[in-house]
Amino acid sequence: MELFKNGVNSAFDYTKVFLKWLFFASIVGVVGGTVGSVFHISIDYVTELRYEFPWILFLLPLGGLLIVGAYSLFAKKGRIDTNCVIEAVQREERVPFVMAPLIFFATVVTHFFGGSAGREGAALQLGGSMGYNIGRLFKLSKQDVRIIVMAGMSSVFAALFGTPLTAAFFSIEVISIGVIHYAALVPCLISSVVAAQIAALFGLSPVGFTLNTGIDFSWSMVLGVVVLSLLCALLSIVFCFCMKKGEHLFEKYVPNAYARVFIGGAFVVALTVLIGTNEYNGAGMDVIARAVSGDARYEAFALKLLFTVITIASGFKGGEIIPGFFIGSTFGCVVGGILGLEPGLGAAIGCVAVFCGMVNCPFASVILALELFGSEYILLFALACGISFMMSGPFGLYSKQRFVCSKIREEFSEINEG
Repeated sequence: MELFKNGVNSAFDYTKVFLKWLFFASIVGVVGGTVGSVFHISIDYVTELRYEFPWILFLLPLGGLLIVGAYSLFAKKGRIDTNCVIEAVQREERVPFVMAPLIFFATVVTHFFGGSAGREGAALQLGGSMGYNIGRLFKLSKQDVRIIVMAGMSSVFAALFGTPLTAAFFSIEVISIGVIHYAALVPCLISSVVAAQIAALFGLSPVGFTLNTGIDFSWSMVLGVVVLSLLCALLSIVFCFCMKKGEHLFEKYVPNAYARVFIGGAFVVALTVLIGTNEYNGAGMDVIARAVSGDARYEAFALKLLFTVITIASGFKGGEIIPGFFIGSTFGCVVGGILGLEPGLGAAIGCVAVFCGMVNCPFASVILALELFGSEYILLFALACGISFMMSGPFGLYSKQRFVCSKIREEFSEINEG
């Protein structure tokens, strides 16, 4: 009888928690989905304006001054970035409300004037800020605030990309390497699914690509994927190192933030004019699509890396993940073809493998491959993500990401990324 009573009480507790998160995660999903959709539409709109009026690019240094001015005025207590959101989950640090409007404004400005950046950094900061402040508004416990921050991250990520499963798993996996925050799984799934449906109501289509199907499986294909994955792991290390080193060098040699962003913007403008194409400005989703269809220039991945390092390290805002997609897909298209892979498949492998090496989220990376490219080559994607995760070592985009478990031994670790 005592066992039955405990079971009933336990079932009641679980049901109560489920209903609680069904309510709060749905609210987060609606808010995050709405804000994420408006943000998505804003980015698309300013990008179209830049294509229509190419001279806007020459105002990029002035756009940088607007961004630095806004952050200097409203973020006086230090830097606010994606690491702040990660710390909010790890150590219950405060996420300032001003983070959301600032990153919204700064990312739109960056894309409008032609900086090389993504939008997922804004998604994580927008979502994390909204989740944190919704949790505080409803006076949730500290533990629940940590969960609702992850749900907020998932919601805006899902609205922007239309990949709700990736959004949910990324948020619970990215905080601490080796630990998946299972208590946040249901809230993150609910918020991401709701947000994706809100985005659909806004008429936004999920990101997705069509691969050349019907490629015969062979052991030479597997060998090509293994070699390409090893190279993508190395490329992800190079990218993360260059991002951090570039930021350090900019701050060392140009201490003034206004001068730094102005010079960085001028460099991007000069490089664009020198190369003679605007393919490396903005996110570059069209270039990614071409790479997956089997068409990429040999130098594209290196140029995008250079453009992105200068843009982000000098003070512009956005994110590094979509540039990572660009770098990985163009690299994979070219190198995959050399290794005997179908170039489009090589581009897809490169895209998810570089992403995995950058963020150290193997499960989210496999799910991303499933949502972006379909299930036909899922085993190859899983192999690529596993290899890239392992061989990227203690490196990653986010300095506050903790490596709780070793990648190569069954033991706990306290390594911080490199």
